[in-house]
Amino acid sequence: MSGMQRAQQYAPVKYSVTRLGGGQTQTGVSFPGGFDQTTPTLALQPGALRDVSNFEVAQSGGYARIVGYERVDGRAAPSDATYIIVQVSSFVNVPAVGQAISQANSVATGTVAAVNNVAGAYYMVVTQTAGVFNATDVVSAIENLTVTAANSPFTVTAANSPYSVSFLVTIGTAIAQTAAITSQLDAQYLANAADIYRTLIGAVPGTGNILGVVGMIFNGVDNVYAFRANVAGNAVALYKASTAGWTLVPFFNTVDFTAGGTAIPLDGDTLTQGGVTATIKRVMWQSGSFTGGTAVGTFVVTTPTGGSFTAGAATTTSGATVTLSGIQTPITLSPGGRFEFVKANFSGQLVTRRIYGCDGINKAFEFDGVTLAPITTGLSPDNPSHIWFHKNFLFVSQASSIFYCGVGTPFKWGSVDGGGEIATGDAVTAMITLPGSQTTATLAVYLRSNTAFLYGTDPSTFNYVTFNTGLGALPYTAQNLFDTFVMDDLGVINLRTTLNWGNFLPSYLTKNILPFIEQERTKVTASTLMRGKSQYRLFFSDGFGLWITMINQQYLGAGVVQFPNPVHVCDEGEDSNGAEIEYFGSNDGLGYVYQFEKGTSFDGANIDAHITLNWDPIKSPRLLKRFRAASIEIASDSYAQVIFGYQLGYGSTNIGTPADFTSASNFSSVPKWDTMVWDKFTWDGQTLLPTDVDMTGTGENVQVTIKSTTNYIAAYQLNSVIYHYSMRRGLRV
Repeated sequence: MSGMQRAQQYAPVKYSVTRLGGGQTQTGVSFPGGFDQTTPTLALQPGALRDVSNFEVAQSGGYARIVGYERVDGRAAPSDATYIIVQVSSFVNVPAVGQAISQANSVATGTVAAVNNVAGAYYMVVTQTAGVFNATDVVSAIENLTVTAANSPFTVTAANSPYSVSFLVTIGTAIAQTAAITSQLDAQYLANAADIYRTLIGAVPGTGNILGVVGMIFNGVDNVYAFRANVAGNAVALYKASTAGWTLVPFFNTVDFTAGGTAIPLDGDTLTQGGVTATIKRVMWQSGSFTGGTAVGTFVVTTPTGGSFTAGAATTTSGATVTLSGIQTPITLSPGGRFEFVKANFSGQLVTRRIYGCDGINKAFEFDGVTLAPITTGLSPDNPSHIWFHKNFLFVSQASSIFYCGVGTPFKWGSVDGGGEIATGDAVTAMITLPGSQTTATLAVYLRSNTAFLYGTDPSTFNYVTFNTGLGALPYTAQNLFDTFVMDDLGVINLRTTLNWGNFLPSYLTKNILPFIEQERTKVTASTLMRGKSQYRLFFSDGFGLWITMINQQYLGAGVVQFPNPVHVCDEGEDSNGAEIEYFGSNDGLGYVYQFEKGTSFDGANIDAHITLNWDPIKSPRLLKRFRAASIEIASDSYAQVIFGYQLGYGSTNIGTPADFTSASNFSSVPKWDTMVWDKFTWDGQTLLPTDVDMTGTGENVQVTIKSTTNYIAAYQLNSVIYHYSMRRGLRV
């Protein structure tokens, strides 16, 4: 052994800091953080990810375990659940989770979320409380019994069986709390309380998948709406979240009119024809002139009283005279579509904010929170697939054409009123507004295999130009952050403005995860944004998702998520307080609507999460190191339990390590879970000092995996790993 080798063998302990996430420069090449499947090991920074599940790239450069999601229907959210401890001297009867309890004197009530039946600390975790439990009174549980002939000594006949009997059962006498609650127990009890709240939240009535979900502020009030096929599966119904759960939004009726008189009918008018009357919910003026007696259109009306309308003259309370075409027709939506929405305001007033939507099966529509008004575009068949609002025009697409209404008139689509059609030559998959050239905004028209731009501000200046042949977009992937993002067959593309010729510059962001893109590109279902985290998010029908983080218009990295409830449709926006809010509906057939970024679980299920870093040679790939420990810098506001694992020397079985800890996993992962060395540590959220874990073994490099799995650990962030090691000899050749 040479003198240099002996010096390395007995060298003192050294330290190496691996910063997680963020980029660094090596020989002039920038290697971003996040998920990377293709860059060679020695060309990739140690803090990049070779495998990831349910971690995102944080804006600060570290890796954050994602926040959970939970079902919503307008009632109290599971993540808002709280609890109290009701301790008793002893249990006379042990209550069950979910059972209602009460005190007669304090008149306090609550629901049991957990029970601790340990001598010296008999207590109940109680949620959904009303009133204040005192520390002296008897606590009782409400017991319900269904009485039948089989369990009753009394005579029970068919007329009175079964019947329900409720009575109180003594639980014990309350005492002052002496039981200590650890950080872990606190997290678990909050999760237990959330489970109680969760059981009260219902699915959208009906059958099959959620076909559309959209949130909107109407008259200063936050609203969430969902579309789902009815129980019979022969029509689509619309529901609204409320404090009573999902409530049906009724559809009204339509009746066509012609030959308008000199006055213009208004929304809210009463339409009268003889003894038949109805309220006009929406006037859909489609063409012609009221002053000239040539107006043509459709009314959305309530169910008439006094019979049904017939063909003939009718009047409105605003003085308009019209000729009705015949009987009113109920508005219905056929199943089989997938809704897309755009939120627009053609007049600029708060009360005229509207949702516009289409689903590829039915007519497009306008919705104001109460009235759904079908839009007749004149297409045959009239069932557009994509919709967008641009420069006070409503655009829809069908097959390989885009159509636009008259400026400011979403119900007028004829050329005489300023409407028109543009043939694109390829299937339209998305439309979205770009910042445009130096003077005007531009409409990007994404096709299946091409990209085009519509320049101009009105039909007289519209100029449709093919931008890039061979670069297109998959449906439902277009989003505007600071740049425009879409997913093409080869990955995620961002399109940004430039002063160069052409005005726009496209760039592929996901070249280093092409195997993942090839695996998932045929399964893309939806996309959304998390603006506060500067993220573009893609979702796939098998439950996977790709979350891309940008900072200062630069790609920071991507993380992969996997949900047990695959995202089928989603929506993002702000609530009335300005907070970012996102919802999604799944293809799992359960019918729930979920809210992103809520809670510590996947709607009660565990969040199984892990990251595996690139192999780290600690700047000396041909020298052995004796590893002694690692320090993990973790940031969290609450309790966290994290498992640390590592492999040495490219996972060689010739390297001696302590006994393995086998971890069953359902991840589609690169790590050899049954050959990793594991150590477990916890975090109480009260200190910023790194957490030390043991390491033993010698190898030329190290690969670390960090994971967690529970339904009660809140999101946490991993910032760096510090290795403690001694240099050894060089590798023999």
